[in-house]
Amino acid sequence: MQIITSKDNELIKKIKKLKEKKFRDEENVYLVEGTKMLKEAIDEKANIHTIVVCEECIKDNTIEKELLYEIAKYECIYVTEKVFKSITDVTNPQGVLAVIEKKNNSNNINFDEDIIIILDGIQDPGNLGTILRTVDSIGVKQIIVSKDTVDSYNPKVVRSTMGASFRINVIETENLVETIKEIQKNGYEVIATSLETNNSIYDIDFMKKAIIIGNEANGISKEVQDVSDIKVKIPMLGKTESLNAGVAAGIMMYEYVRKKVSRINQETFFLNYIL
Repeated sequence: MQIITSKDNELIKKIKKLKEKKFRDEENVYLVEGTKMLKEAIDEKANIHTIVVCEECIKDNTIEKELLYEIAKYECIYVTEKVFKSITDVTNPQGVLAVIEKKNNSNNINFDEDIIIILDGIQDPGNLGTILRTVDSIGVKQIIVSKDTVDSYNPKVVRSTMGASFRINVIETENLVETIKEIQKNGYEVIATSLETNNSIYDIDFMKKAIIIGNEANGISKEVQDVSDIKVKIPMLGKTESLNAGVAAGIMMYEYVRKKVSRINQETFFLNYIL
């Protein structure tokens, strides 16, 4: 087993560059790190190019044997702890990361889903990762993002999705307003969050709705607000006027879930009553 001991190794330098969007785009690959993320990548049959393993982590059993058996089926390189720490983005790394080919995402919007989530200029990687994870948790398979939204292959985004990034189709649009108009033509009402309304998220039906979540600092852009059908706000009882983008998205998505579960329960009740 050959072990790379130098941080100046050409392959190591190439892997380091993948922390930058420019090089991820050029190479059409990105990084995932940690045992859970690697297991998810394997389970979801991601196209894994290379797996980097820290030699010391094998010796001290940081990586469980079952995963090591799976890793052995792929192209692997082994590095010293010093080299691994030079490429990791994590404070307490688990000693394994992988270079994975980007998904061949479809740019075609699926108009069969109950709701469509749209992001207008989200900048924080943690927020995007949280939203992707929440989208996955409610069974939705796609999300639409404006071109100025943070890169969905940013290592911090990928890490915070906890594997959801392998299952969600991220559709990046060059012109968000035109994309929204296309969504409206396909029978969806578009909901924009706004403080300048008395409409509550608890007063609307979430079926066939597109929900827009805006930029952390400036909210939803005026052009996007102008083409939306409904403006709503999340009622708050305290003095805080706005919520974190990831939190706001989660509240709205789970209001959709609450109402859908309630509707299913009612339908089941009536069916049982009739039978």
